[in-house]
Amino acid sequence: MDSLEHLLWHNGHFLGIDWSVWKCIGWMGNAIFSTRFVVQWYATEKRKQVVVPAAFWWLSLTGSLLLLSYALFYQHDSVFIFAYAFTWIPYIRNLIIQRRHAEAHLQCSECEAVCAPKSNFCSTCGADLKSAPSQMQH
Repeated sequence: MDSLEHLLWHNGHFLGIDWSVWKCIGWMGNAIFSTRFVVQWYATEKRKQVVVPAAFWWLSLTGSLLLLSYALFYQHDSVFIFAYAFTWIPYIRNLIIQRRHAEAHLQCSECEAVCAPKSNFCSTCGADLKSAPSQMQH
């Protein structure tokens, strides 16, 4: 037990790290950015096809902005800053594209199935979607 305690707490540092608010922000950014892998893997396994859910892009955006803040305000390392300076651009763009795609889908007024954009007929019940078009509500 003493060796485990020594491993966790050594010279007043937990895990040998000199903790500060910025260290916590950096580690939180790392943790959030890393969890996107698990989210994408889970979504892909669940659907049995490659899927990139919106949560993946939100985790990417949040984690990269936290890491950029850490690099800018704490590390002051140009390599680290440049690594995260522009990553937010495609993350936001992908979130916009996903939202537009979801909003373009039609909902069948007969069976309430979600149908592909610009569909003429419901793929589930065959109802005419053009006679009573209804966009998906978000």
